[in-house]
Amino acid sequence: MDYLVLIIGFSFLIKGADLFVEGSSSIAKTFKIPPILIGLTIVAFGTSAPEAAVSINAAIKGSNEIALGNVVGSNLFNFLLVIGISSIINPMKVQKSTILKEFPFAILTSIVLFILCADVSLQGSEIDVISRADGLILLSLFLVFLYYLIEMAIMSRDDYKDDGQKSPLGKSIFMSIIGVAGIIYGSEWVVNASSSIAIDLGMSKNLVGLTIVAVGTSLPELVTSIVAAFKNESDIAMGNVLGSNLFNVLLVLGISSSIRPIPINPAIFVDMIFLLIVTIITYVFAVTKKKVFRLEGVFLVCLYIGYMSYIIIRN
Repeated sequence: MDYLVLIIGFSFLIKGADLFVEGSSSIAKTFKIPPILIGLTIVAFGTSAPEAAVSINAAIKGSNEIALGNVVGSNLFNFLLVIGISSIINPMKVQKSTILKEFPFAILTSIVLFILCADVSLQGSEIDVISRADGLILLSLFLVFLYYLIEMAIMSRDDYKDDGQKSPLGKSIFMSIIGVAGIIYGSEWVVNASSSIAIDLGMSKNLVGLTIVAVGTSLPELVTSIVAAFKNESDIAMGNVLGSNLFNVLLVLGISSSIRPIPINPAIFVDMIFLLIVTIITYVFAVTKKKVFRLEGVFLVCLYIGYMSYIIIRN
């Protein structure tokens, strides 16, 4: 039964992503909005739903220790595997605004997160924790990001060039809603079924949580970006990754820690430093000729395989 649920889940994921990308792209054209902006907002928010659901639900139940690990692991997955595989399929073009604004903001966000977490070493506290005040700082940065997106939407309308290839607005919205529903439910079924299969095959629950569940919550970003790459919508794919990562840190962690402070496992600092390094490496790739090439994508995928091997050995 688990194998059947797994197949159905992947089917919902793939078809949902196909509808979501097509509908979102059409909405962007209808409102004369650049696809990168749709990727940074609608697509990013939709594909971040699993991380938000897991982390916020855990905070409400008082067990949000997993929130930080879930976000850091998801962001690493997005930068290394999602961008890596997408650029192998179709080298990803990177807009000038992405190089000048979104990527630097993502780097800044990673630095701020590390500083907020390092209470013992930087502030002499007894424990490291993301406090409610830290959560408010993250939410404030999220508002800054939203302001930038709104400003970008207004300013970009005058420069928009219509190619005429779009569906009726009602149909596009319907496709996007059905698509995101397929993505969310499909990813949940895949995570549950694959976890059950893995445990039956002898994997520990802890290892399943660190690998299958962590990857499972990022499946929407992966499948959506791969579909976007096949459709030659690299702006949506790149915007999806950057937007999702910013949503994860600023909104998901911001809300989670505002509900209940998040205790920090010291081992996560290695992962956060690695996330910062990976963000900078991806930025360097993007700056080079404003494109992430196939060979660079292979390098990112290899980095992720190495990181997962380290995680399995560490735990």
